[in-house]
Amino acid sequence: MNKKKQNSVNGLRVVGEYGAHIREFKPNARLYLLNVIMTGAVMGVFRLLFNFFVLSLGYDEALLGNLITTSSFVALLAALPMGYLADIIGRKNSLLISGALLSASILVMAIWPTASMFYAMNVISGVAQSLAGVTMSPFLMENSDEKERTYLFSFGQGLQMTMASVGNWIGGYLPTWMGNAQGASATSSTAYGSSVFIIGIGAALAILPLIFLKSPHIEHSQRAIFAPFQYAARNPLLLTKLILPMLLTSLGAGLIMPFMNVFFRQVHHQPDPVIGTLFAWGSLAMGIGLLAAPPLAERTGKIQLVVITQGLSIPFLILLGFSPIFWIGAATYYVRLALMNMSSPVYQTFVMEHVEPSSRATVASLTSMSWNFGWAFSPTISGWLQVRYGFGPSFIGTIILYTISVVMYWAFFWRSKPAAVTVPAPSD
Repeated sequence: MNKKKQNSVNGLRVVGEYGAHIREFKPNARLYLLNVIMTGAVMGVFRLLFNFFVLSLGYDEALLGNLITTSSFVALLAALPMGYLADIIGRKNSLLISGALLSASILVMAIWPTASMFYAMNVISGVAQSLAGVTMSPFLMENSDEKERTYLFSFGQGLQMTMASVGNWIGGYLPTWMGNAQGASATSSTAYGSSVFIIGIGAALAILPLIFLKSPHIEHSQRAIFAPFQYAARNPLLLTKLILPMLLTSLGAGLIMPFMNVFFRQVHHQPDPVIGTLFAWGSLAMGIGLLAAPPLAERTGKIQLVVITQGLSIPFLILLGFSPIFWIGAATYYVRLALMNMSSPVYQTFVMEHVEPSSRATVASLTSMSWNFGWAFSPTISGWLQVRYGFGPSFIGTIILYTISVVMYWAFFWRSKPAAVTVPAPSD
């Protein structure tokens, strides 16, 4: 009984400390988190419904794959130029422009739903995604002190996951609501198009908190745009070991993850509300995995956690792809999401610990590019395979790539146990 009481007291103390750190967030950080809440919900709806919208217009999965490839490939190519631009125009302007481009791309696709317009707007959304991605971390760094910085990053990611879950749930019912209002079927292009239009309006409203950001004068960065490639030339073996397993994981994920809503619709014949609820709980599963990762990594070791969780996810991936029973597919979907996403921030930390302090930003840029590279090419291949052979080959490809990736993590880092870099970090 005393032990239970002590655990309760400790839990309350942790919650109290977390709340104290949240109260220390600066006004700019609070405004940004408000944008995260709104954007997270909006994009949760969009990611659920956009694939269905395209299919309802008579297009096939091959086009879906090409569209996903387009936005990811543009984000890959634009990462370095957008980082350069963000330093020049400042964080506030970068976030405003990114939000405006995202909203405009969604609205245009809803109003003019043609294949050529889908491609054009996915180019725009890829630029928006890239600009937001290279701006977020520097912005949060500049608007937080060391004592609350970790809490700010974690709280922001947690909010995004939570609101994506809410958005997934809303997305499951939004076409029904819009269809009823217009006298159309919930699965018609009319209902989906109206839903996507509402999403675009929501994305525009999410920009409003950013308008009130205080933007201090930031001196232009002098970093060279080709610095990542120069570092790669000097350290090819280390970077190959750090990046290749992640690249293979990305290639595997790109084969199936962008199409999971289509998978549950076509293979398990589930309606939108069920898929929306499934995705909502899936977002929460990812959040649980992320929150559980740090204490587990302290017990097992970082690379050990990566190998164990990603290795354990493979049997669940097999069941997800090939079980004919829906509840088994749904359950394994949750477990796989939690296991795979649990390892992501842990491996990012591991990578940063094994490169020179002065090169960490460069390596972070390269690892981001490797992840986008996989998502830029795999969806097109998967879409083509789905049209001709169904989901089976895509799942087999993902299983093979994940297995090779886990073996590489084990061989490169667990078996050989490389030492972390001990070079003293330059003073800030």
